[in-house]
Amino acid sequence: MVELKNVSVTYSSGVDALNNVSLKINDGDFAFVVGSSGAGKSTMIKLLLKEIDATSGVVTVNGYNLNKLKKRKIPEFRRTLGFVFQDFRLIPSMTVYENIAFVLRVIDAPIKYIRKRVPYVISLVGLHAKTNSYPDELSGGEKQRVAIARALVNDPQLIIADEPTGNIDPELSYEIVELLKGINDQGTTILMVTHEHDLVRHFGGRIINITEGEIVFDEVITGTNDELLADMDSELPSEAMAAAISEAERINDRAPDNAEVNTEEAIDLPIENMTADDIISAIGGVPEGKSETESKLMPKVADNIDVDLSEASNVSAAATPEELLAALTEKTEGGAK
Repeated sequence: MVELKNVSVTYSSGVDALNNVSLKINDGDFAFVVGSSGAGKSTMIKLLLKEIDATSGVVTVNGYNLNKLKKRKIPEFRRTLGFVFQDFRLIPSMTVYENIAFVLRVIDAPIKYIRKRVPYVISLVGLHAKTNSYPDELSGGEKQRVAIARALVNDPQLIIADEPTGNIDPELSYEIVELLKGINDQGTTILMVTHEHDLVRHFGGRIINITEGEIVFDEVITGTNDELLADMDSELPSEAMAAAISEAERINDRAPDNAEVNTEEAIDLPIENMTADDIISAIGGVPEGKSETESKLMPKVADNIDVDLSEASNVSAAATPEELLAALTEKTEGGAK
């Protein structure tokens, strides 16, 4: 469950980003969040990810009171979330399998579980044939499917999708939302931020409109999807997802050790071949290409590493990516491996 009670956010510059916002999203809901640039959508996302704190009010996500959440508990909290980035954030030196498996490796999931879970999720998003492909071999829609699989692989209670159709062809946007709808049908709560009103009108459902830091509309509307889907001769989302789940389970039953993927190589992720930017991007830090101003608004990289670096000898508040990686290596069992 997501709940904001009388939440306001005022930045140090004096800008009021959110003004006395109250909102409740129940488990299993699918909600679109819409609004113009600067309306407060990004601020709301940062609140829900515990990247920033509310100036006033109470924020509760998946049973965690974020106002009282200690810094050391942030990684634990974030494991209950999945996040889909607009710009994919895939690691170019890793295959589809490796990109998704990396999420589970960061939290020390058992290898046996990784070998079962990753192929299952890949099949769920319809990319079994692309398991060993690299990001530059994928289309925009396929990259976003990988990003969704990565968000889903840890079986989160809530997936937040930030403009997930922003960097793909318009005709693929409907396909991506259909996929998210299908995932929602299986019980995962979805919060999707978008500026594409055609998508919202097409699918309908709960629409939350933020304007100048306030919620001005929060209603369930009827979409036009039934008529359009009939014209497209498509399956209903629930039927399509049920078929995908059946196929994923069939693949797992047939090859429990994932015989079609070289899992020994895939599990031993090539961290030594990754740049610092690759690793920082993978764990939610500042991606390459962000301006200095944007970088300051991103969460501190150390806050996204599920290892206590506070006593590491070679890390400081102003540590570079390379220094953070060295500290992570020092504090992680097995070192660089």
